Amino acid sequence: MACVNALQWLTLTRHGESTGNVAHQAVLGTDAEEVGIPERDADIPLSDTGRAQAAALGRWLEALPDDERPTAVISSPYVRSLDTARIALAETSFAAPRIQIDERVRDRELGVLQGLTARGVRNRFPEEAERLRHLGKFYHRPPGGESWADLALRLRSFYRDLQSAAPGGRALVVAHDAIVVMTRYLVEELTEQEIMEIEKEPIANASVTRWRHDGSGLAPVCYNDRTHLAAAPVPPPTAPR
Repeated sequence: MACVNALQWLTLTRHGESTGNVAHQAVLGTDAEEVGIPERDADIPLSDTGRAQAAALGRWLEALPDDERPTAVISSPYVRSLDTARIALAETSFAAPRIQIDERVRDRELGVLQGLTARGVRNRFPEEAERLRHLGKFYHRPPGGESWADLALRLRSFYRDLQSAAPGGRALVVAHDAIVVMTRYLVEELTEQEIMEIEKEPIANASVTRWRHDGSGLAPVCYNDRTHLAAAPVPPPTAPR
């Protein structure tokens, strides 16, 4: 993707485990139609485990060589991402850049389907379940929400501005699983079929995905890496939100 090729390093991480992730896990395998999250999506906080994961991410940042440490840190405005960034940077001793907040890296908006389980979608919005089946996950846009293709549009804008603001820089983006997946789609110029196959593997909380400039463009270094979390209390990869 030409609009990020001027960066030296691009590192993305998903926020630590949130109380919303815990709520999603709790209803798996049940007949629940709603997840039961009281907060609006933007206000869902980290769980205790998520805070421990964020601290582990910070220790990983602290251990990076000087020439790999971030020169720009951008976070989703959602509480679970912003708190992950703040906790992680508090673990470092180097002069970390100020956290920039950018709404373009917020989570995918689900519109009328927000807070529903798959069973809830099928029972309450059967026409949307059929549209999803027909259109496929990449292009289906729920009423009031976004498709995965919509994410690509706002991320293209975000990365163009990031490149202009920090040419040759080392960017850390703290965001959401969908943002990590769609960044890979853009940077590696993948097809719909390729990225939807990759998306089947859940992005772990506080995992790291990285690209490094190899002289001709950004080349993948790691995807969904969790090795730095070995000492933290880490549950299995969790559902979105």
